[in-house]
Amino acid sequence: MDISIVVPIYNEQDNVEAVYSAISSALRGMDCSYEIVMVDDGSSDGSYAALARLAAADAALKVIRFRRNFGQTAAMSAGFDHAKGDIIIPMDGDLQNDPADIHRLVEKIHEGYDVVSGWRRDRKDTFISRKIPSMLANALISRQTGVHLHDYGCTLKAYRREVLDGINLYGEMHRFVPALASQYGAKVTELPVNHFPRLHGVSKYGISRTLRVVLDLMTVKFLMTYSTRPIQLFGRWGVYTIMAGFCTGAMTLYMKVFEHLSMNRNPLLILTAFLLFMGVQFIVLGLLGELNARTYFESQGKPIYTVKDRINLD
Repeated sequence: MDISIVVPIYNEQDNVEAVYSAISSALRGMDCSYEIVMVDDGSSDGSYAALARLAAADAALKVIRFRRNFGQTAAMSAGFDHAKGDIIIPMDGDLQNDPADIHRLVEKIHEGYDVVSGWRRDRKDTFISRKIPSMLANALISRQTGVHLHDYGCTLKAYRREVLDGINLYGEMHRFVPALASQYGAKVTELPVNHFPRLHGVSKYGISRTLRVVLDLMTVKFLMTYSTRPIQLFGRWGVYTIMAGFCTGAMTLYMKVFEHLSMNRNPLLILTAFLLFMGVQFIVLGLLGELNARTYFESQGKPIYTVKDRINLD
C-alpha cells in the first residue's frame, strides 16, 4: 500500500460523503495504491451510518467506530495503527483541508523528507478565538521544541510510516508529532496548503484547547530533553535548592551568633528547612524518574537510539 489517508470523524454527517468523494477523486488521479481510513469518534448523529454505506460500495474505504467520544488524538492514533500505507496522511473531516494538496505532500516526501507539515497560510477561521491562540501556541511550541513550524495545529500532514511506528499519542499530542519525530532524527519540512471555511456543521475546537496544548507541551519538552536522563533535570534543581538552603542557613547562624537575633523571629530558619527538604525531594524524584525510565525502555525492549540504515548486517 502506497498511501493511507486517516480522517477522524465526529458528528460530521453533512460532510462525510463530500469528504470521501473529494479524497477519492484526488487519489484516483495519482498513480499509486491507496486506502482511506475513517475513524468515527463516537458520533451521535448519522456519521457512522453514512460511513457504513460508503464503505459497502468501496473496499478502499476502511471504517473504525469508537464506542464513545475519545478525542481527535485517539481517533488519529487508531487510524495510524490500522493504516497499511508507506505514507500516512491525516486530514480533517470537515472539508476545510483540500484533498488536492495530497499529491504535493507526497511529492515532498519523495524529495527525501520524513515529515511534511501543512501550513494554513491563508487560514479561514475566526481571528480572535482561533487565529490568535494558534499563533501564540505555534510560537511557544517552536521555541520550546526547536522545530520551527508556522502551523502545528494543521491536521493535514504527511508521514513516512516508520516515523509513526515508535510514537505513542496521548492527550492532544497529535499536533506534536513533527517535534517528537525530529527527536528521533526525522527530516521535517513545511508546505503551504489550502484552507477553506467550514460549510456544514460546527467546529469542535475552542479557545479552551489552548490550555491543554500548553500542558501537553510540558510533557513533550520533558520527553524530548530528559526522558532518558531525568536525574539531570531534577537532580540539578535539587543541588541548586540545597545550596540555597545552606546559604540561608549560614545567614541564619550569622544572625544568631553575631546579631543575637532570636530564631523564633527569623523566617530564614523556616526557609532553610524548606529549601533543604525540597532539595532532597528533587533528588529523590530524579532517582525515581531514572528507575521509571529504565523500566520503560527495558521492559518493552525499546532502544534509546534510532537507526536509519544498515550495511552488511544480518
